[in-house]
Amino acid sequence: MEPARMKRLLAALSLAVALLLSGKAMAQQQAMLDEAFRAAQKTFERALPGMGETQFGVDIDDYGNALLAKRFTSSHWKGAVTLKTEMGDGKGSCSRFAAFVRIPPNQGVVTLVLCPQFFTKGADALRELTILHEMVHVVAGPDECRAMALAALIQQRATGKFTPVDGYWTASGCEGGRFKLP
Repeated sequence: MEPARMKRLLAALSLAVALLLSGKAMAQQQAMLDEAFRAAQKTFERALPGMGETQFGVDIDDYGNALLAKRFTSSHWKGAVTLKTEMGDGKGSCSRFAAFVRIPPNQGVVTLVLCPQFFTKGADALRELTILHEMVHVVAGPDECRAMALAALIQQRATGKFTPVDGYWTASGCEGGRFKLP
């Protein structure tokens, strides 16, 4: 086989292998994301009895609909909102967070961006907490203290404990603010 043809064949083969591996990685990430949503939904459903209509200014029906159906009619954003997910590239906000949301909604869509560290193997509990936290932003806006407080309250009500977030709580200026951890 002539060298130029061999080179093209090897390049095509390399591309095919890369596409196969990429597809497998994407399927693994989707499975991790699906499991994180299932775990967060289960935790929320266990916490729901007695939560009331609002917690920390977050409409609990909106939160539940966003978490369970990924669409809701928002009392905060004043309209129908759909949640979309996309993969981040590790740059910008992804260099600091496991996930973040693009808000306010753009044409009725809030985007949850999942960063590479969201998919760290063995981080199931962190993924669940991240979903609980980010859904507060989806429903009620950018307040980090509110998001941490509600995610912690949901965990506390569901399991009797919550993930310690003391460092992030302090770094975000939440101490002495209007929101409290359980």
